[in-house]
Amino acid sequence: MPPPPSVTAAHDPAAAATTATTTRRRKDHAAKVHLALGGGGAGAKEMGAAAEGWARRPEWCSAAGVAAVLRRHPAPALFGCGLLLFMAVEYTIPMVRPDSPPLDLGFLATRGMHAAVAATPWLNSLLAALNTIFVAMQAAYILWAILAEQRPRAAVATLMMFTCRGVLGCATQLPLPEEFLGSGMDFPVGNVSFFLFFSGHVAGAVIAAADMRREGRMALARLYDALNVLQAVRLLACRGHYTIDLAVGVGAGILFDTVSGWYFDAKNGDGKNAPEKHCRSCQCHKALLSH
Repeated sequence: MPPPPSVTAAHDPAAAATTATTTRRRKDHAAKVHLALGGGGAGAKEMGAAAEGWARRPEWCSAAGVAAVLRRHPAPALFGCGLLLFMAVEYTIPMVRPDSPPLDLGFLATRGMHAAVAATPWLNSLLAALNTIFVAMQAAYILWAILAEQRPRAAVATLMMFTCRGVLGCATQLPLPEEFLGSGMDFPVGNVSFFLFFSGHVAGAVIAAADMRREGRMALARLYDALNVLQAVRLLACRGHYTIDLAVGVGAGILFDTVSGWYFDAKNGDGKNAPEKHCRSCQCHKALLSH
C-alpha cells in the first residue's frame, strides 16, 4: 500500500511542489465553473444586470422619449415617416400597363416647355447646342485638373462613372420616350444612339463641381450646379432622359467622386492616415507615379 501524499511530500520537496500546484489548479477550475454557472460575485451581478436591461423597456419607448428623439434627430424621424408613407403608396398604387408608356412626373411637369420646344425647331437646336457647350466645359475642367494641375481624382471618378454607366446601360435598355426631340447639335453630336440610364451629363457636372469645392472655387461650383439644374430641365423637356436617369446621375457623381478619393487616399497613405484625407491641395498625382 503506497504512503499518503502528505508523507511522500514530507520526504520529497519536488513532490510537495507538484501536489500544491495540482491543488491550486483544481481550486481555480472549480471557481471558474462556479462563475460560469451563475454563482455569486461580480460575474453573477453583471449577468443579472444584463438580464434586467433586456427586461427593462428602452427609454425612448415613451411619450417623452419619442419627443426627445424627434427633437434631437428630426432627419431620421422624417425618413421613418417617409418609409411608412411610401410603403402604403407602393402597396396601393396602380401599376402601369405593359402596353402603356412609362409614367414620369418630370415629363408631366415640363409639358408646357416640351410643347414650346416641339413647335420651335430652332429653339430645340439652340438648347441642344448650349447643353453641348456645358458638357464641353465639364470635360475641359476635368482635363485641366489632371493635365495642368496634376490632380487626377476627378478624371478617375469620371472614368469609373462612365464605365459603370455603360455596364448598366447594356444590362437594362430603357425604351426611348415617344416624344423625344432629337437634335444634331446635341451631345453625342449627330443625334446618334445613347444610354438612357443613367445621365452622364448630370453625373459629370456633379464630379466637376465637387472638385471645384475641394479647391475652394465656390463661385464656379455654384455656377456649374445652376447650369446642371437647367440642363436637367432641358433634358426632361426634350424627353432626352427620364427623371430617374437624372436622379441617379446625381448619386453616381457623388458616389464615384467619393470612391476615387478613397482610392487615392489608400494609394498615398497605404490605407492609414492618408496625408490628403479630403484631397485638398490634392497630391493624388503621387499615386500615379508610385510603385
